[in-house]
Amino acid sequence: MWKPPERIKHTPPPGEWPTAQEADGALWFQPIQLGSTRLAQRTWVPAMVPWRATQEGLVTPEVLAWYGRFAAGKPGAIVVEATGIREVPSGPLLRIGHDRFIAGLRELVETVRRASDGETRFFIQLIDFLNIRRRPRPEKFFGRYLQLTDEYRQAVRERQSSGLGEELCDTDVRLSLLAMSAEEHEEILSSRDLEALRYGFRERVTDLDKEHIRRLPDQLPDLFASAASRAREAGFDGVELHYAHAYTMASFLSALNSRQDGYGGPRENRIRLPLEVLARVRAKVGEDFTVGCRYLSEDCIAGGSTVEDAAYFGVELAGAGMDFLSLSRGGKFEDAKQPRVGWTTYPYTGPSGYECMPVVRSDAQGPFGRNVEPTARIRQAVRAAGMETPIVVSGGICSFAQAEEILRTGKADIVGAARQSLADPDWFLKVRLGQGEAVRRCVFTNYCEGLDQMHKKVTCQLWDRLELDERGIQRSADGRRRLIAPSWTPSDPAGGTSQED
Repeated sequence: MWKPPERIKHTPPPGEWPTAQEADGALWFQPIQLGSTRLAQRTWVPAMVPWRATQEGLVTPEVLAWYGRFAAGKPGAIVVEATGIREVPSGPLLRIGHDRFIAGLRELVETVRRASDGETRFFIQLIDFLNIRRRPRPEKFFGRYLQLTDEYRQAVRERQSSGLGEELCDTDVRLSLLAMSAEEHEEILSSRDLEALRYGFRERVTDLDKEHIRRLPDQLPDLFASAASRAREAGFDGVELHYAHAYTMASFLSALNSRQDGYGGPRENRIRLPLEVLARVRAKVGEDFTVGCRYLSEDCIAGGSTVEDAAYFGVELAGAGMDFLSLSRGGKFEDAKQPRVGWTTYPYTGPSGYECMPVVRSDAQGPFGRNVEPTARIRQAVRAAGMETPIVVSGGICSFAQAEEILRTGKADIVGAARQSLADPDWFLKVRLGQGEAVRRCVFTNYCEGLDQMHKKVTCQLWDRLELDERGIQRSADGRRRLIAPSWTPSDPAGGTSQED
């Protein structure tokens, strides 16, 4: 991951844990309505990808255990990982693009209901993504992938030491290109071909020369709507439409979207498809099923969307009937680190990825709550437009005092935490019971993110080597890491001790 040059080591905000009586009166633990769904409290576990599904996208016992463990901490809401809406291979990521996925997802819903004693509301995040290929070996790129053009053939002929104007067969052209230096590649190759060589080919929503890209506005509303209908049939309380980060819908929203078909350019055009998706989803699932979205407070890349754009989008989405708006930031392909040969580009390795998941060694602003002020500006715009749509914020939030201050100052309506919840799935419950001192606090080194980048089963360094001899626990294939956090039993208010780690 990209690291800021300042590299200042920050410490997490003090816990300042409340008593049970203080927690009972805290805003964080008060109910809130999201469309047809009522949360018992304003605690939220955002979507995280644990890489525990089958290669076909089906629910596994490990998926059930993962979400069941978070549900045992009884947060107000849990959002299931980004779940693919199309029938395309996507590795061990959940999918919902066909009716065959419903049975497993229904079992997942039932697992969360049981584990939380019915207290936790359960949403599933729906995502679409475009094709991306691994960074190729140069010989494979020039020998197989590169589409030769007359310009490339001419450039090779001009660089031959003898026989200028001599006809070369395409095989010779490819071999000549392969033998050229990196500097020559920069001179000769188009920007897209150079990127495909150095990073791997990646589709963009602006590739209107490809029919399937041109047709996205015609196809995506129905795909999202069908997926939402399956989510409803499986028993979820609602869906979160994934309009964030490096993926299809966020790319339509981005200021880099220059499509000339009415779906790009001015932000009024860029919001068009997200609104059409929402309308089709709502028509399919009805008004009594919660539909929200996650999108970016800022792209955090050169030429990308700003917080002013995001405020405009928030007003439009809220006005169109979105039941909640969940804000993230950054996490784009455009500034990602070059992958190794044979690996795909990971959109959280550049400066924008850092904005999404900053670490404890940071710039002067630090990693804790970087998304709060941009989110507050978006909420202010929504409220100024006369709408009360709940706004969810997350990003480096790891203490009760942080969350409560955000809510009491009106910067958001719901406060979520991903990495802190991974470190301690019980932390909301511990705080609510007045046992905050027992919270296992995230150290924000992004150990979990490193596993995600390699598509390994995600765990937390604070617990994945604890109690490995515990009977019945799920462990990694090498047996060296546990796959869910250790259990926790609340202490007796009369003076017993908690059983932790």
